[in-house]
Amino acid sequence: MKATILNLAVAASFAAGAAAQPHHHGHHHHKRGSPVEKREVETTYLPATVTQYMLDDKEVSAADAKDGLDNGLYIVVGETTPTFTPPPPPAPTTSSSKEDAVFIQKATSTSSSAAPTSSAAPPKSSAPTTDGATGIDAEFPDGLLKCDEFPSDYGALPLPYLGLKGFTGMQFTPDFNLGDLAISFIETAVSGMPLQKGFYSYACPDGYVKTQWPKAQGATQQSIGGLLCNSDGYLERSRPDAKTLCERGVGGVTVKNDLSKDVAICRTDYPGTESMVIPVNSEAGTTRDIANIASADYYHWGQKTTTLQYYVNQPGMSYKDACKWDCDSDHDECGNWAPTILGVGKAADGNTYISLFPNTPTSQAKPKMNIAIEGDDVSIPCYFKDGKYAVSDAGCTTTIPSGGKAVVHFTDA
Repeated sequence: MKATILNLAVAASFAAGAAAQPHHHGHHHHKRGSPVEKREVETTYLPATVTQYMLDDKEVSAADAKDGLDNGLYIVVGETTPTFTPPPPPAPTTSSSKEDAVFIQKATSTSSSAAPTSSAAPPKSSAPTTDGATGIDAEFPDGLLKCDEFPSDYGALPLPYLGLKGFTGMQFTPDFNLGDLAISFIETAVSGMPLQKGFYSYACPDGYVKTQWPKAQGATQQSIGGLLCNSDGYLERSRPDAKTLCERGVGGVTVKNDLSKDVAICRTDYPGTESMVIPVNSEAGTTRDIANIASADYYHWGQKTTTLQYYVNQPGMSYKDACKWDCDSDHDECGNWAPTILGVGKAADGNTYISLFPNTPTSQAKPKMNIAIEGDDVSIPCYFKDGKYAVSDAGCTTTIPSGGKAVVHFTDA
């Protein structure tokens, strides 16, 4: 369900946390090739993810990709989330799997890492379920708020610790004009950059997703999302048919934390910068909503439907530290290197597909807890328990029917 984009670093060093891309090296340049293709694999029940790595039109082996990441030759600059293709009902036989593409490209010597810069994480605080967000059902008035005014009165959830005036990401597109079919130049903002014309993405409360993204997307398949900061310096909707900024997902999935520590769950900002910055702070002893979408009715990447992806961090990490690209406290097991990923999406057949799979080859970490997808409606067991995933080392996928319920349950290992 994931396609990670890598840059080949040719400069001697990169500014820590920077994400701006010069000239035609926008933040997420997806190169050619089908992002999702079927492949028959030898496995049981429902499959997880097979990943293909591409440099321009040439495949790079997983081993070479991992070696490049470990040695700083490649830089991950984003994530895409192609849709699930509904497999047949569970049976102890083989079933189709996904082959996802990882795209890599060369960066110039002035390019910089895609990790968004943010301030050091403050001490643990309360969950950002609705903190600072009001008016979830209020219609957004185009041209009223300046681009440096975060629209928290219209349901959006501010994340000031990212250093982007509460927004989750900013994609500067100075050459964009209404009516353009595609956007060629995209520069991803980092903290401290002057505000410019472009698209300003935002988070929504637990269980909700944003509604705003332009019809014009990246010329080389970058995803772009958020409100438009126009040439006059005011915010307007980029998807005029959606009157509000946030909409409730289709539901059915919650996360229950029976640990003694909080667990930071971080959704990718998609469409947008695709960094894992949208938090669900699963506090000890609580149950939280996990946003779920009807894929056919939400954002399409090209002609393909999409799903939501959540990076699950180790217990005890602050969401303000974990829900960003590169964590301050535990680089190898946090943020982009979180140990496991949860994929969620409701397919056209009415079933919600829930996947749990390791974040390889990016991370070699394993969760320091047990994770189980539970409920009477769950089709097959899917879990990480005592150091192993159900079904296979590549993880597992289970389903719930329309109207069904599933709980992602955290317990002590």
